[in-house]
Amino acid sequence: MSNVPADLHYTAEHEWVAPTEKDGVVRVGITDFAQDALGDVVYVQMPENGTSIVANDVVGEVESTKSVSDIYAPVTGEVVARNEALDSDPALINSDPYGDGWLIEIRLAEADAMDTLLSASEYEQQVG
Repeated sequence: MSNVPADLHYTAEHEWVAPTEKDGVVRVGITDFAQDALGDVVYVQMPENGTSIVANDVVGEVESTKSVSDIYAPVTGEVVARNEALDSDPALINSDPYGDGWLIEIRLAEADAMDTLLSASEYEQQVG
């Protein structure tokens, strides 16, 4: 069974979303299930800071030794940070998908945007 932290929110496309200490800003990454299915990640393409994104739109991609997968925006808002460490060490997604392997931070356009996401138990049912 994949590691599915109970305190995060999830999408059907295998992204996780976590509130940050900054008000109205969330951190986004791909789940343990997704990184395991991808295999060794060798490249990550992410939007630049200041990019406006819309929920469910493709905002980047993760390339592994097996395939290339799109990254979907879990919420609507503006990219306020990107994980620059992934530029030189994309394998952080494999080794620490919920920690050092995060992708981007988004300032939410709507305060209730997280309400549309899956809970940990809902996501576990989907991937289980």
